[in-house]
Amino acid sequence: MPADITVNGRSYRWMDAPLVVVCIDGCEFEYITAAVGAGVAPFLGKLLAGAGSCFVADCVMPSFTNPNNLSIVTGVPPSVHGICGNYFFDPERGEEVMMNDPRHLRVGTILAAFSAAGAKVAVITAKDKLRKLLGHHMRGICFSSEKADQVSLAENGIENVLEEVGMPLPSVYSAELSEFVFVAGVKLMERERPNLMYLSTTDYIQHKAAPGTPPANDFYAMIDRNLARLDALGATIVVTADHGMNAKHDAAGRPNVIYLQDTLDAWLGKDTARVILPITDPYIVHHGALGSFALVYLPAPETLSAGARIAQLPGIETVLTRAEAAQKFELPADRIGDLVVVSRRDTVIGTSRERHDLSGLDVPLRSHGGTSEQKVPLLVNRRIVQPPGARRWRNFDAFDLGLNLAARSS
Repeated sequence: MPADITVNGRSYRWMDAPLVVVCIDGCEFEYITAAVGAGVAPFLGKLLAGAGSCFVADCVMPSFTNPNNLSIVTGVPPSVHGICGNYFFDPERGEEVMMNDPRHLRVGTILAAFSAAGAKVAVITAKDKLRKLLGHHMRGICFSSEKADQVSLAENGIENVLEEVGMPLPSVYSAELSEFVFVAGVKLMERERPNLMYLSTTDYIQHKAAPGTPPANDFYAMIDRNLARLDALGATIVVTADHGMNAKHDAAGRPNVIYLQDTLDAWLGKDTARVILPITDPYIVHHGALGSFALVYLPAPETLSAGARIAQLPGIETVLTRAEAAQKFELPADRIGDLVVVSRRDTVIGTSRERHDLSGLDVPLRSHGGTSEQKVPLLVNRRIVQPPGARRWRNFDAFDLGLNLAARSS
């Protein structure tokens, strides 16, 4: 058996059984407990009842997809790996760009390190935006359900995925996009039996449906069935999330939005400040690029006074300077704004009203990004005999839990 693998200052034992780490996008703990209570998630119910180990963990800030998935697969916060949003202002290029290029990643991943040591590694993600980041320098299978019809041995380490999975190519705005991830994961475990597998879903359902509603329970019933199949195949399974999800609307169902660019333009004059929304990605129909975290770039003389005024706006929870935010939220100081703004649980932040198309919202807005979406599940299908008593669990402890603690407790 190969020696322990050290990645980004953390040591991981070689797996004695296949390990599957699952990131359920947008998963508040309440989704799981509601599905268990409704009787549609018996496998998860067994874990909650003591057949496994269940913890409440904190995701990293901002509570968005890219920074958290990369924290999970590197085992460290954004201050180390560098991915601090789905979208950011690149000072080197002087432009706003998607943060889905591996050139933005500052460290290696656990997946790449194990594959380099000879492990069979597989990654399946719902959206293709994450594929290249998760698979950076990794040898093995890596593909997205979004583009499962385009896979090749040369690019993805696998071919004929649609035929192997037995599902049609799913819409990017569907529950089936995530179901494809799970079904493909089960098929791979049956056929290839990878040593290490990472599955990452999409939060389409969580953006549209609250915990306990029929669409949510149906979705978690699907997850439960596939987790049970992986468990029956002998895999150690760790389940966590990249962030939670909350309602961001008033009693009438209208979005609670602070259009911060419009506000700053009115205060300081047009083109004085620039507001960046790190939630932005190509898939905005279900949230309109509205989240609870924003970056503000503005001239130094305006920073403190503008920050004080923003903090007084109804719906704002926190306004921090660059240095304060880098320390409090473990963020790379060179990739965030002069101010970091976080809104309250029921409120989102926009740029200018004219830049947000909300016509695609067919249900009241649900979104994420703030500290109110930091609490996420961390579950393992093994009993941890002696869990650390006062440990603050993070979602990026998933591989430590699965490779180190679960193995010692088996």
